[in-house]
Amino acid sequence: MGVSQPDRNEYREPASRMKQIAMVLLFDRHRRLLVYLRDDKPDIPFPNHWDFFGGHVEAGETPEAALVREVKEELGIDLEQWNFFRRYVCTEGDAYPNVKYLYWAKIDKIAEELTLYEGQRLSSIAPAQRSELKFANILGQVLEDFIASKLWPPPVDNF
Repeated sequence: MGVSQPDRNEYREPASRMKQIAMVLLFDRHRRLLVYLRDDKPDIPFPNHWDFFGGHVEAGETPEAALVREVKEELGIDLEQWNFFRRYVCTEGDAYPNVKYLYWAKIDKIAEELTLYEGQRLSSIAPAQRSELKFANILGQVLEDFIASKLWPPPVDNF
């Protein structure tokens, strides 16, 4: 599989100096998407919404380094392989303008084997379950784009 990355020119901050965010569509061993429910606190953006793993890119950090750091902080796992999916420039529909770097990866664990260190709870979903969840900011559209790209890993046949 390897690691695919965006073009290095994409790391240059836009003229408006938008925040950069790295996120991963993380699939478990059964090829279900792992998502978490954000805390229900009125002082955070999108409380009580479902989210992907990831977060802000810190000064001097690449989106890939931020991705690895955030997954470690949120799930306690070392993400070793990932693939670049798409870059989104968000000027509306989010708490503030930002550039999202979206990746996808597979891990050999299921939700019940993981510990969530941020948020209320962890879940895994199949593509058909996506409409049952209320996603933060533009992530519902990101998920639709990912499904349309046909990159969702096929389910594992356990029989």
